[in-house]
Amino acid sequence: MTVRNIIRAVDSVGAIDWDRRIFDALIPTPDGTSYNSYLIRGSDKTALIDTVDPSFDTLLIQNLEELKVERLDYIICNHAEQDHAGSIPIVLEFYPEARIICTNKCKGMLIDLMHLQDDVFIVVDDKSTVSLGDKTLEFIHTPWVHWPETMVTYLQEDGILFTCDFFGSHLSQSALYAEEEFIVYESAKRYFGEIMMPFRINIQKNLEKLSGYKISMIAPSHGPIYNKPDFILNAYKSWVYDEPKNLVILPYVSMHGSTQAMIDYFVTALINRGVNVKQFNLTETDPGKLAITLVEAATIVIGTCTVLGGAHPLAANAAFLVNALRPNLKFASIIGSYGWGSRAVEQITASLNNLKVEVLDPVYIKGHPKEDDLKALDQLAEKIYLKHKEKGYIIK
Repeated sequence: MTVRNIIRAVDSVGAIDWDRRIFDALIPTPDGTSYNSYLIRGSDKTALIDTVDPSFDTLLIQNLEELKVERLDYIICNHAEQDHAGSIPIVLEFYPEARIICTNKCKGMLIDLMHLQDDVFIVVDDKSTVSLGDKTLEFIHTPWVHWPETMVTYLQEDGILFTCDFFGSHLSQSALYAEEEFIVYESAKRYFGEIMMPFRINIQKNLEKLSGYKISMIAPSHGPIYNKPDFILNAYKSWVYDEPKNLVILPYVSMHGSTQAMIDYFVTALINRGVNVKQFNLTETDPGKLAITLVEAATIVIGTCTVLGGAHPLAANAAFLVNALRPNLKFASIIGSYGWGSRAVEQITASLNNLKVEVLDPVYIKGHPKEDDLKALDQLAEKIYLKHKEKGYIIK
């Protein structure tokens, strides 16, 4: 059982998934995750905020039975994705009187995904409220965090903000609250980089929208509850508002050593100029680590050898991922080598079309790097240094 009391009449009834190592068949989750669901029992009515991944639906029902929940009036669906909404059908089997409260777009998604009937829904407008008696729920629309239908739920009397994926982290732990902040920060930043970063501008708008609320706790549906909400609020403000840092990220792949030699020389050239760099060997890299670094990096340089006249598939995939995540990068370039011919530069450049970056002249050479090639790498390192200094990322 994972029932834990938060405050009077508010309980956490979700599940901890200690062993999940991949999410959405895409995202590594080295620390597992949780599917947080919250029960609020007012003096007149009872509401369940979000459900759990369907693989844990039996546990959710057991938790509700442990609390002797005989009637459930509302199921609040902040977000239609299956890891939060997927257990709604079984909850309705046990509590057929319950009605689903959600946005209009969320209703359409739930009908498409789960074939629910129209009459089980209550569609709520932005900032509308529902009374549970001595407790009042306010529904605040937060579109595109990270789907178009998302909202958050605010428990007015107690100042608890239930945010579903917003402010979440893929982290399994026994502690209910974010006690070890350095561990939670890393997981939350990974979660932001992998999932929320493409919606940075929308998040800015929604942070502003929430700024007028007195928030005592933030209760997401992945990871721990923030009983010191400024911790995660300030982190998000930094990630979505701050300028990039003096940092070059260098994802690369090398088959026979030529591109590796270029990487080794180029990294040293950057370090000697006071430019911070993180390199990622794409044959071994956890893409979550790359996403974390993208949150604050100013420049990306993709290193690739040539395979059948084009970029190595790992480098092409990295470029596709970076383009999809839309980090706040300012500069980009490509380095690497080929044997008889290559279109790698054109392919990688075209794959970064979502990014608002200045593309610096690539250094793409034939064979193993020679003295003139190393000079070209020095010139690229110098150009990056000057660009970072001009932007104020380097202060000397």
